[in-house]
Amino acid sequence: MAERVASVTAHTITLPRETPYLGALRPGEETSARGYIVRKGNRTVYPTVDRSVVLRIETTGGAVGWGETYGIVAPGTVLALVEDLLGPFVVGRDPLDAAVIHDDLYDLMRVRGYTGGFYLDALAAIDIALWDLAGKLAGLPLVKLLGGQRRERIPAYVSGLPERTRAARADLAAHWQKRGFSSFKFAAPVADDGLAREMATLRERLGEEARIACDMHWAHTAEEAIRLIRAMEPHDLWFAEAPVHTEDVAGLARVAAQVSTTIAAGEEWRTVFDLVPRVERRACGIVQPEMGHTGVTEFMRIGGYAEAHHLKVIPHATIGIGLFLAASLHASAALAAVDCHEFQHSIFEPNRRLLTGDMDCADGFYTLPTGPGLGVEPSSEALDLLRS
Repeated sequence: MAERVASVTAHTITLPRETPYLGALRPGEETSARGYIVRKGNRTVYPTVDRSVVLRIETTGGAVGWGETYGIVAPGTVLALVEDLLGPFVVGRDPLDAAVIHDDLYDLMRVRGYTGGFYLDALAAIDIALWDLAGKLAGLPLVKLLGGQRRERIPAYVSGLPERTRAARADLAAHWQKRGFSSFKFAAPVADDGLAREMATLRERLGEEARIACDMHWAHTAEEAIRLIRAMEPHDLWFAEAPVHTEDVAGLARVAAQVSTTIAAGEEWRTVFDLVPRVERRACGIVQPEMGHTGVTEFMRIGGYAEAHHLKVIPHATIGIGLFLAASLHASAALAAVDCHEFQHSIFEPNRRLLTGDMDCADGFYTLPTGPGLGVEPSSEALDLLRS
């Protein structure tokens, strides 16, 4: 008899950080009673710790698949969605039907408008775990189930330079350049001296060959974004990410039409339906799906749609223990449109002890983990944290 899903459980992993994400607190930024800070540069809330939701699916035959999604804020919301709603609908299903189960669970709340947010984050974790199970049951790496492996290594760009001063941020970028990386992205909310000066300093320090991008964190009107991007363009800006509010599709299209720099967007999207109106308006040239939001099924759909419309894919990768990053690398190795992949060094390096497997990022490239499924699993330290 074919194996069926026997149980679905989710847990939160919380890891202390010496320095909050995006660097030390700026004037006027304070930690709330629940451990959150609001960055003044983009009015966005972040925890002072690293936090992730890890999901475990076990089959009737004892096989185990692992998934992961965001635990940045209110992780109990995702846990409740899995325990009370989604998990019971997965129990009894065939774990090889990952995409079918994904669509069935998506449909459950479509009529209520749950086409994003926490609901699809919980669904993404389930989807990743099911694909991990499918690979393990087939005895194949996930990439082989997604159409085949197009590349052995994936170019990586260094994302985030969490230092206090512009000079220190340039020093940090140069440190990674010496380690073999040639592509970089800085965060606008902590570029305290202005974006053009930040860009000029990085260009001077890293040289003409380096690729340098700017993450603008959805903080501007179209007019402001156009002015800021044009000011950076004399220093050969690689791409400008998230220049306007995510709701402002028309504004994004206006920016894309009036600057010479390629516009990137998409880390906050959950499904291919988020990409469709942007493509219709020619609002971006680079698509940035985040596996922790999309899961494998929608990540591949976004990648395929982007390829069909001649867009590049540069996946986003942020806070987690690495399970959804492994899934992102497998999917990226299968997609023809992938040009590069984000490397969050301040998270990847400290947290790699939480996984078993040989996933790595060195000399400017990611290497996929080997082995069936994701090729990684929580380490004994991570399992202890899940039980605590």
